Amino acid sequence: MSAHTAQTNLKLIGKLILEGELHCETGLHIGAGKGSLEIGGADNPVVKDSFGRPYVPGSSLRGRLRALLEHADGVVSPEELVYLSRRRGQEVRIHQSDRPDDEICLLFGRNPGRMERVAGEAIEGSNATPARLTVYDAPLDLDSITAQMRENLDDEITEVKSENAIDRLTSQVNPRTLERVPAGARFKLRMVVDVLCEEDKALVARLAEGLRLLEDDSLGGGGSRGSGRVKLANLRAAWRGRDYYAKGAAEAELATGAGAGELLALATSDGFASQLS
Repeated sequence: MSAHTAQTNLKLIGKLILEGELHCETGLHIGAGKGSLEIGGADNPVVKDSFGRPYVPGSSLRGRLRALLEHADGVVSPEELVYLSRRRGQEVRIHQSDRPDDEICLLFGRNPGRMERVAGEAIEGSNATPARLTVYDAPLDLDSITAQMRENLDDEITEVKSENAIDRLTSQVNPRTLERVPAGARFKLRMVVDVLCEEDKALVARLAEGLRLLEDDSLGGGGSRGSGRVKLANLRAAWRGRDYYAKGAAEAELATGAGAGELLALATSDGFASQLS
């Protein structure tokens, strides 16, 4: 439970910079939508940048971390969920409350105003909470796609996975194809946590918890069918206090070459908060 209250004063103390690598343990599919479908291509292409290279959108990674933490906190009952969109077939439901100590809303932000609950009366939110966590788009490390991998790929840097959906009554097969970034690929991560009050320092541990959960879950589409297993590696955490920006002070390196478990151990250690000053 967070120590934040409605009277907590927000003023920048500093920023925690987290950089590292996201390794694909299995093929990764983060869809581009039907708008980029090409003749002769996969039914479900991956999202690519303007140079045609796959990347992990910051919104996809951030949303997955939020969903994992929501489930961990047990705040996915209909009474805790609100609608972001109610378009038929495109409903989007997320957790949101007006509690000042709600760590999910503190880390990922929330807007004031009226929001419809999935069950129960609407929320009349009065607390506008700036998001502490920023997740940037993660570009592909092209060096991770080796010459040996390229020889076996369907495209220069992606593979196509064929799947079959079988009708349970007629046994008719409905084939589909899924474009994936291959196992062995690496993406370059960058996240920033704004610490706006002393109470915010505990939110770094929640981010580390979400990253740890992600390694035993999946990212992107097709997770229950084998895609999207990832691992965090070579994480570097650095603290840039207020004087870094105001007076040109040096940053403090808190961890280097770490994994998600080591980052969590650091963020939950007794002396961690004192290092963020």
